Amino acid sequence: MKKTQFKKGQSGNPGGRPKGSGIAGRLRKAINQEADNVLQAVVDAAKGGDIQAAKILLDRICPSLKPEAQQVDLPELSAGSLTERATAALDAVASGDLAPDTAAQLISSVGTLARVVEIDELQQRLEHLERTLESKP
Repeated sequence: MKKTQFKKGQSGNPGGRPKGSGIAGRLRKAINQEADNVLQAVVDAAKGGDIQAAKILLDRICPSLKPEAQQVDLPELSAGSLTERATAALDAVASGDLAPDTAAQLISSVGTLARVVEIDELQQRLEHLERTLESKP
């Protein structure tokens, strides 16, 4: 067996590499040193009409608005088969009564409901078969 200078199970560098000594750490330090100058340059560019610079600043100050869920009051969506419900959502988009993204969410919900109904029906059928088999001698 070859003899080495390190003992088995003992690190040759127990302290590990110093934090911030890698390229990412050096980059962070460089950015920190120039952050004020970079920020001022972006502000100056935005004031000078640079739309990209203005967008960077505005995105940090006023983040994009997230869509809010809206209540849907369409009686056609609460009755009929699952296919009829999905069709009602598409018809509501076509007539301008419903936003396309809301209709997409509703149709996705109808698909999820279809899977739940299918699982429920399979469970009922399985229970019926089990009862039938138990009652036979």
